[in-house]
Amino acid sequence: MTRANPDQKVIYGTPVVEGIAYGPVAWTRRPPIPDLSAPDLPETARDEARQQFTAAADAVVEHLLERAAASDGHAAALLEVTASIASDPAWRKDALRRISRGTPPVQATMGATDQFVTQFERAGGILAERTTDLRDVRDRVIARLEGRPEPGIPHPEHPVVLFADDLTPADTAGLDPSMYLALVTELGGPTSHTSIIARQLGLPCIVAARRIDEVEEDTHVLIDGQRGTITLGVDEKTARKRLTVDRERRALIESWTPPARLKDGRDFELLANVRDGETAREARNAGAAGIGLLRTELCFLNAHAEPSVKKQRAIYEPALQAFADSKVIIRTLDAGSDKPVPYATLAEEANPALGVRGLRTSGHNPHLLLHQLDAIAEAATSCGHEKTLVMAPMISTLPEAEWFAGLVRERGMSPGIMVEVPSVAVLAEQFMDLVDFVSIGTNDLTQYTMAADRLSPDLAEYSDPWQPGALALINRTAEAGRATGTPVGVCGEAAADPLLACVLVGMGVTSLSVTPSALKAVGAQLSQVTLEECQHAARSVLGAWDQGDARYRARKELGI
Repeated sequence: MTRANPDQKVIYGTPVVEGIAYGPVAWTRRPPIPDLSAPDLPETARDEARQQFTAAADAVVEHLLERAAASDGHAAALLEVTASIASDPAWRKDALRRISRGTPPVQATMGATDQFVTQFERAGGILAERTTDLRDVRDRVIARLEGRPEPGIPHPEHPVVLFADDLTPADTAGLDPSMYLALVTELGGPTSHTSIIARQLGLPCIVAARRIDEVEEDTHVLIDGQRGTITLGVDEKTARKRLTVDRERRALIESWTPPARLKDGRDFELLANVRDGETAREARNAGAAGIGLLRTELCFLNAHAEPSVKKQRAIYEPALQAFADSKVIIRTLDAGSDKPVPYATLAEEANPALGVRGLRTSGHNPHLLLHQLDAIAEAATSCGHEKTLVMAPMISTLPEAEWFAGLVRERGMSPGIMVEVPSVAVLAEQFMDLVDFVSIGTNDLTQYTMAADRLSPDLAEYSDPWQPGALALINRTAEAGRATGTPVGVCGEAAADPLLACVLVGMGVTSLSVTPSALKAVGAQLSQVTLEECQHAARSVLGAWDQGDARYRARKELGI
């Protein structure tokens, strides 16, 4: 905690969603972990203890499903996933077995959960992400066993700034944006669940704010979601001025209309990240000029065996039809790491993020990629789509890029690759000689550059795309694009940061692809800057000391 002036104190975190908020703090904290040591239950009490555990777990499931029924969309799905964990037979069986051996139900719940958390962390990928849900279920069941209300976010009578050590998916599902002015967490990172929800709701959000535990309940704070600051001791008059400026910013965003254009009149390609026909139509209505990333995992993750070419084609066609006359970039299956697919990835890997994922799955299942390319080509032909581009994830060698490009061209489409592995950025010009375009996946490029798991809440600072090392590799790739005349896009979370979007444009990135909900904010910000201003900002960040300094330099150059 540092001092801004004698009357103010400032705490710094990682900014995720820009915006200004001012109001009282409302805390939500995960309950303390009970003592693992406890006397064994006498045999005469074990039957009743098993019944108590089952009743508590059933009550948690019922409560979560009730909330799911009252929600819709993403919120309902999150609650249903958490309920399914509380219903899991293997987890329940483990806890009941412990109780049968004399462990009290609270400690049995903890022991069973720890066992599965360890297994999930070893498995990595999407299972590792489920550990947050597991611990959430544990806390809810223990609360029921101890006769306490289940943990969760507060239900305030007036708008508040929500502070938390961390937020679970069940906490944020159905969050009412009219009662929460901003979200601030001690843990979490730019790609965490909390960050994603905050972007969808348009709430200012700061994560990895390590010293917020010093802020007491009901303390009024000023949240700056662009600078990543939590300021205490701000007078109401000053806060109102900041809020007025922010309202003007929001009004500018709401008034933005496509196409994306810089202040000096230069057009810019602003695309959307989508997963199916529905999200593609949403992106079209929001003003996207095309699709910069069509994720194809949807039909694979929900299938027990490889989906047929016909079934895949049926998934791709609606997205192509939504942008019949525009660019559509389709990414081939990015299975592995946080998206395990049983028939495509290995069952067990010591480190899935560095293992068989993306294009590497074709090594032991070569027909998977060939069938997918056939399905994409058939979908493009049936729709009469002439601007279909296909890119591969997790390319890391020149022979891989050459092989993939050949397969795509054989089917009459345009080949590209993702820049996620540092080796591609280092040899960017050589890779660009082999393909028609590249797209930078900033989430993974930052992860591999910083050697930090982006799913780890303890390493959030390293997952920040403003890290100078990651920015240097992005700049190197953009320079190679200018030298070879190769289009260079960005489709990672960095593209949705309006300030960083300006820097990327200044580096020479030719397109940005963002979630549909971020299109207006990025488009509005680009409309306020010239290419020359963006170039000055880009040059300034390359000498930055750390991610905070990089943000400061960019804001200073752009006058933001």
